[in-house]
Order: sequence, then C-alpha cells, then structure tokens
Amino acid sequence: MSIVSQVRVTPIAVPDPPLLNTWGVHEPWALRIIVEVFTDDGVVGLGEAQGGEAAAQLLNRAASAILGADIRDASTLEQLVRSALPGSGERAVLTAFSPLEVACLDAHGQLDGLSCAELLGGVVREQVDFSGYLFYKWAEHPATAQRPPIPDEWGAVMDTATLVSAAAKLVHQYGFRSLKLKGGVFAPEVEIEAIRALRTAFPDHRLRLDPNCAWTLETAREASNALAGTLEYLEDPIGCDGMAGLAQSQMPLATNMCVAETAQIEPALADGAFSILLADHHYWGGLRRTVALAEHCRRIGWGVSLHSNSHLGISLAAMTQLGSAIPNLGYAGDTHYPWSAAHDIIEPGAIAIENGATTLPTAPGLGVRLNRDSLAAAHEEYLRCGIRTRNDTAYMQSVHPDFDPGLPRW
Repeated sequence: MSIVSQVRVTPIAVPDPPLLNTWGVHEPWALRIIVEVFTDDGVVGLGEAQGGEAAAQLLNRAASAILGADIRDASTLEQLVRSALPGSGERAVLTAFSPLEVACLDAHGQLDGLSCAELLGGVVREQVDFSGYLFYKWAEHPATAQRPPIPDEWGAVMDTATLVSAAAKLVHQYGFRSLKLKGGVFAPEVEIEAIRALRTAFPDHRLRLDPNCAWTLETAREASNALAGTLEYLEDPIGCDGMAGLAQSQMPLATNMCVAETAQIEPALADGAFSILLADHHYWGGLRRTVALAEHCRRIGWGVSLHSNSHLGISLAAMTQLGSAIPNLGYAGDTHYPWSAAHDIIEPGAIAIENGATTLPTAPGLGVRLNRDSLAAAHEEYLRCGIRTRNDTAYMQSVHPDFDPGLPRW
C-alpha cells in the first residue's frame, strides 16, 4: 500500500489573452488549481483542475476525505470523495475527483516505474496529435481604473485576413496539422468565409468549427451545406434540444456540451445527430473513467477526440497519457496550451507540442514535475488579480455594456 499523507491545493492565476467566444471574452487571468498528493513513500503526484474560489473549496473538502487512503485503490478514493460532497451533484463530484485521481495515478506510476498510459491499459501510440485552436481576439485587454491596458503579442484577430495570419503562426510554431476555429463570435457568413480562407491557405489541414450553440437549426443546416466537404466536423452548432433536427445532415457533428455526463449519452444517441464525442477527463472524473468512456463510444459507434479549456502543462501531460492509451482516438485533440505555455508551472523540457503532437514523456507517472518558483508566483498572481470565478460575459459587458449573451444569436 501507498498511503495519502497530505494533499495540497493551490489556486493560481496566469495571464490569458482576450480570446473571444459566444459568451464574451477571456479575462486577463485564467484561473487553475494545482493539486499535489503526497504519499507516505515520499512521492508527490500532480493534478490540475479548473480554477476559482468555489472549485478550490470543493477540492479542499474532497482532498481531506482521501487522507489515509491507498493511492492505488481508485474505487475507494472515489467513494470517499462522494461521501465528502453530499448533495453536490454528479458533475461537481467528478470534477473534484478528477485532479485527485490524476495525482494518485501519477504517484502510482512513479512508485511502480510505469507511465500513466501503461497503468490505463497500455500504450497504443507514443505521439498524440493536437489541433491548433484559433480564436478571434482583441489586440489588448483594455485599461481599467485599476490598471493600464495589457497588450497581447498576437495582436488583434478580428477578420479573415488576421485569422489566417494567426493560423500560419500557430502552424509554423507548433506544426499543427489540424485547425479549429472557435466560432459563434461573428455572423455565420463571416465565419464560413474564414473557414474557406483557411482551406485555401492550408489545403491539407483538417479543419473544424465550433459555434458553441450560437446558431438556429435553419442556420446550422445552411452552414452544413455550405461547408460540406470542407470541415472535418462541426461542433455544437445549435442547442442540445434541437440536435435531432440535424440528424440527417451530411456534416459530421461533434459535441462536448450536449454530452458531458453519462446520463446524457443515451438521449443523444437516440437523436442520431452526433458521431463524435469530445471527452474531457477534467469533468468526466479522471483518466480511468475517460478511457472507459472512449470504449463505450467505440461500442456505440461514436468517434472520440479530446476537449480542452484553458490549461497548463500538467493537464497537457495528462491528456497525452490519456491519448496514448485510447485505441480509438480518431481525431486530434483540442488544446489551449499555446495560449498559456509561456506561463507554465512545470519544469521545461518534459513535454511540448512539436510537429502538431506531444510525445509520451519518458519519466514514469505523468512524466512532469513542478517548478515551485513558478507555482509560487502564479499563486501570488491569484491573490493579487482579484478574479475568483471566470465570467466571460461580465468582462465583455464591462467593455461593451450592450453585449447580449442570449442564444441562439443567428
């Protein structure tokens, strides 16, 4: 046995560009939580979670519950977390459990000299493909009464020409062979034009578009017809209740919004619209549960990719271990990592995106280690920045008071 002797939960904030989406714009700091699980053997396992005060409070309660438990006993660890969070709801429980499960799996791998991928069932690929994540964005975070403007090195991406330039920079720097556009920001015809321009500029790349439910059924049908043969898939174009209306579409449809819990799989399957699920270990309950989810997708005939939100290197390492262990991972995963890589809190060199992919680290467990100076600085940034929960809409309305987040928009 290897016993959990201590769990350290550290909320952090790292600079984030003003990336636009359906609900508004990213604030100047992205919030994450770093979890360290210490064992009585002297090993430290790492996990990373979505940030904010409420998430940290939930994680601290869950962390206290697993003290004294065996890191290898995943079932008991999950039950202890469930018991500590009565009435919190399934999504909250699994979101709190995930970074603890990852950290315990990391420690387990270090103790046994195995990668997390080996512990998840075996390595089926040494390299995991990722997609370049394109955003429309402002040139800077505007000045406020408390601070001057915060410029961004990527500059403004507010039209098709600058979007194609940003794509070229991503492809040059990271070698991506797939590109995804976060849509739902401008009118559909603008984003369709952008996709066509990307196809011209990158004729051999796989392209995808995610309007984040900003479209009506009629708009989604028109866009599907307009982009047939151009997109690898269209992701969450309309609200979940209307997806059955796209069941006969010739466009492959993907989701991470309409299927985010086990109970949502069967209704979505009955609708017959989706053929691809973007899995995310952060809210499906960790790496083991996500491997099982991928196997379920194989049985029901769905393809599998990996979903991403703003994240750092511990999550990138976890996604790499996961992708290395999923036999039916048929699509490049999403990743926000290029937008935050300069502010990472792990020791450099263990993992990076090169030629559009990450390579399974050679060290056991997750294969990455904390840079404690960077972690301390990011925690101090969290204490200073004043943001305690992510709110893209409120931030957008602080700049554009008439912004309406209501959906569908077109």
